[in-house]
Amino acid sequence: MNSEEIDVYIVQGKELLMVHGLKILIALIVLFVGLRIIKIFSKYFRKVMDNRKIDPSLIPFLHSMVISLLKIMLFVSVIQMVGIETTSFIALLGAAGLAIGLALSGTLQNFAGGVVLLLLKPFKVGDFVEAQGHSGTVNAIQIFFTVLKTPDNKTIILPNGALSTGSLINYSAEERRRVDFEFGVSYNSDIDHVKSVLKRLIDEEPRVITDPAPVIVLATLANSSINFKVRIWSLTTDYWGIFFDFHEKVKKAFDAEGISIPFPQMDVHIQKEK
Repeated sequence: MNSEEIDVYIVQGKELLMVHGLKILIALIVLFVGLRIIKIFSKYFRKVMDNRKIDPSLIPFLHSMVISLLKIMLFVSVIQMVGIETTSFIALLGAAGLAIGLALSGTLQNFAGGVVLLLLKPFKVGDFVEAQGHSGTVNAIQIFFTVLKTPDNKTIILPNGALSTGSLINYSAEERRRVDFEFGVSYNSDIDHVKSVLKRLIDEEPRVITDPAPVIVLATLANSSINFKVRIWSLTTDYWGIFFDFHEKVKKAFDAEGISIPFPQMDVHIQKEK
């Protein structure tokens, strides 16, 4: 390479520097300032999520997703400022994202469902819920699935995709619950006497909430019994304790008061052949 060729390259380099040097300098400044702004926003965004009491298991994911998206947008903008065509690059990213989404559609659905559950919080750990044909106490809420523990200590794993879009009953959502009973007595029983016995048992139960007031009504005249419905309110935590204890107390009280509880009977007639 002779001196004339070197001079030509130097001249071309100066021309390129004059044309693109300012763009590159501005792009570098934008990149530096943008990264600084993203860093400041990152701290602010995490602080906002902490103040809003978002589930701790969800904060790292949301934080990294938002910051990564901002950095990608910044880099694309810087590349465009330099003069590099980004249409093909963006199209390639879109195609790759579509392919990954199709390949992991089920997993992404569960992932999105986990995000919805952690954000909206239709239930929390410790709640007793019924969903997807299963019921149990919520043991863990993870990003892809939710773990339930049944009363007999079985573990049920429910995918978050179906859990976030299907119907769900949360028995622990409210502080109070109504406990419903139905007791059948014989037609020979005195209605007022039966009501007084039931009212006495309710008044003696300290776990019963008096507002709303308990309800005792004669509900139906069945084939072999008259049926009373009893509706009382209690704390959700006392529901099952009252439900089982009250049945036992009613049976003992009815026996002591001479109130009979009818049960199905069958008369068998035997005929002798002549």
